[in-house]
Amino acid sequence: QVQVVESGGGLVQAGGSLSLSCVGSGITSSINAINWYRQAPGKPRELVAGISSGGTTTYATFVKGRFTIDRDNAKNTVYLQMNSLKPEDTAVYYCKATSRYGIPYWGQGTQVTVSS
Repeated sequence: QVQVVESGGGLVQAGGSLSLSCVGSGITSSINAINWYRQAPGKPRELVAGISSGGTTTYATFVKGRFTIDRDNAKNTVYLQMNSLKPEDTAVYYCKATSRYGIPYWGQGTQVTVSS
């Protein structure tokens, strides 16, 4: 009933910026929160940032002050603005929409590569 699609990944140099988008479709009114995760090769998937239906935002310590999560309800889109990127930010970034009952809907992921 809900689908999410990420886009905006790519290759950037250290210190650069990148903006990721997560576009929702289907019965998006059932979604209670949107979260961004990332997973590097050989590493577990980790939470990056999240935003609730009420607009409350949450950030992982390792991105606080560098990344910003925001939304455009008219476009059913959540953005992750990433600034001051570091090589250790290199990972596949995933968008996850969660329903009011905790049902997750994962996007396909978008690759972010930061060169030194």
